[in-house]
Amino acid sequence: MENINRERVISLLNDIMKYELAGVVRYTHSALMVVGPYRESLVTYFNEQSSESLLHAQSAGELLVSLGGHPSQEVSIIDESNEHSVSALLSESLEHERNAVSLYKDLLSEVVEKSIYLEEYAKEMIKNEEIHSLTVEKMLRDYE
Repeated sequence: MENINRERVISLLNDIMKYELAGVVRYTHSALMVVGPYRESLVTYFNEQSSESLLHAQSAGELLVSLGGHPSQEVSIIDESNEHSVSALLSESLEHERNAVSLYKDLLSEVVEKSIYLEEYAKEMIKNEEIHSLTVEKMLRDYE
């Protein structure tokens, strides 16, 4: 890993960690705010996403510490529409997932062909976030 720009990779991992921590807050908030006939399944979904975001933040943090970095204690800014319909909550979730893909793609572009481990990590996270995006898109079809 000597041929990677450690400062840049650490910075990207810190951004990812802060964004994933914001996901914990976003999804916890969504789980609390959802109402209606699908409440139970959506609360379960949002709580699972919150737990997964925490795991993603912890993974990014472990990597950046391994590279000699110091994890931030900040959380990314959370944009909220203050609309709490199921459609609005899911739309915000979709935007969050798409932004996460973008962050992981930034990391991938920095490490591709420089570190197999970091490259595979970034690809796996992109895959996970794209799957989440597709899932939310399917969920949103019922509200269009």
